[in-house]
Amino acid sequence: MNESQLKMLINGELQDSPTTFDVINPDNGEVLAAVPDMSPAQVNDVLIGANNAFKVWSKFSLTQREELIIEYANLLESHKDEIIDLLISETGKPFDNAEYDFGMLITCLRYFVEEAKRIDQPCIVDPDGRFHHYVQRQPLGVVVGYLAWNYPLLNIGYKLGPALAAGCTVIIKPSQVTPLATLRCAELALEVGFPSGVINVITSNNYAVTDPLLTSDITSLFTMIGSTASGVNAMRTACTTVKHFSVELGGNAPVIVYDDADIERATNDIVNLKYTNSGQVCVSPNRCFVHESVYQQFLSLAKQKVSEITLGTGKESSAQKMGPLSSEKERARILSLIESALKDGAKLVLGGEIPKERSKGFYLEPTILEQVTTTMDIARQEIFGPVLSVIPFTDDDDVIGLANDCEFGLAAYVYTTDLTRGLQAADDIQAGSVCINEVHYSVQLPHGGLKQSGVGKDCSSYSLEEYLTNKRVSILVRH
Repeated sequence: MNESQLKMLINGELQDSPTTFDVINPDNGEVLAAVPDMSPAQVNDVLIGANNAFKVWSKFSLTQREELIIEYANLLESHKDEIIDLLISETGKPFDNAEYDFGMLITCLRYFVEEAKRIDQPCIVDPDGRFHHYVQRQPLGVVVGYLAWNYPLLNIGYKLGPALAAGCTVIIKPSQVTPLATLRCAELALEVGFPSGVINVITSNNYAVTDPLLTSDITSLFTMIGSTASGVNAMRTACTTVKHFSVELGGNAPVIVYDDADIERATNDIVNLKYTNSGQVCVSPNRCFVHESVYQQFLSLAKQKVSEITLGTGKESSAQKMGPLSSEKERARILSLIESALKDGAKLVLGGEIPKERSKGFYLEPTILEQVTTTMDIARQEIFGPVLSVIPFTDDDDVIGLANDCEFGLAAYVYTTDLTRGLQAADDIQAGSVCINEVHYSVQLPHGGLKQSGVGKDCSSYSLEEYLTNKRVSILVRH
């Protein structure tokens, strides 16, 4: 399809805007499409439309909602090839990563509508037996979601799935970097028959215009996937009225490889996750603490595996393993962090340059650094790029302190054949998720962080709770 024809979905209508902004192809740096840059009037319209739609959608039975949600999931699936093609164009992803990204949207839509069937409405025993008390679970209201560019469709699924299943209406603002596949998914929603205003997708390159989405008293829940700085700014803006927040923010995941670890397994896992999506993953392992007795073995294996990574997008071949970064700005930021680390004493094991054979676009060689210290910026900031810092350790207690010496607490990984040791590390590490001996994520498992990595949860029944409110009802049954 013609990407330039994609429009916003506002209150059941596809809409343009007087102004547009460009979406850039990260594979070659060329303009891919121009999309609408919403106007202040459209912001007001989408809020009113979503609020009116909530009065209707929230009264639908779960069976009625399920029928439309499943129909939507099936329709999206029938357009899989077209949507994945758009996704690869705007993100530069390898094909398998784009397929996973798309598939998670479908999975989330189907999972949450099933999970909603298990929502309980508990009864509470009255001490005197005079009342019957129960807790009524009701949809929260209008949800505004700001989403990141790294996994555009997975991120929608994390928010749209539970919101629709709970009976909320949604205003989604995808990243201005990668809005195309999201806009096409919104366009397809019109074919399903959702009440007008239940699903809204808007695009904007101007936060000043969209701030009313945050400040409005219509908004019941603000949810977001993005950086900590962006999340804090958005929540600060939104605090003009009382509302709920569920935000998944920055991460700087540590890995601990103990001296008894299966080094082959650990290396495979860490390399696969680190360079997936060019390192643009919130749970990507950034700081790899390896016991000094197995340090050289790990480093040698990691170097071998990383040197085999091929660059390119899913448009070229399914064999490509790592695409470009999202923008020139992101690449420059990461190169600056590498340069700073090298000046401070780190050593380049592999990569660290713009690949000569990929001079167009925003590619960066997969990179490994050693002799990194935990005081360097590259060990303290969220990298969000294909750079792994490998750091030796000798003492079990010390390495836990090093892993926790970070403002973030989203995810962590531990490798050891001693289960007691692994479980103790999991207890002591300050992170919302800890994986022992294998990386594992699933829509059934709660995902969210501690410290500056956010509040609330995506995925699992815990996520569904974010979109519901609890109303206590008491009935006098005996005088």
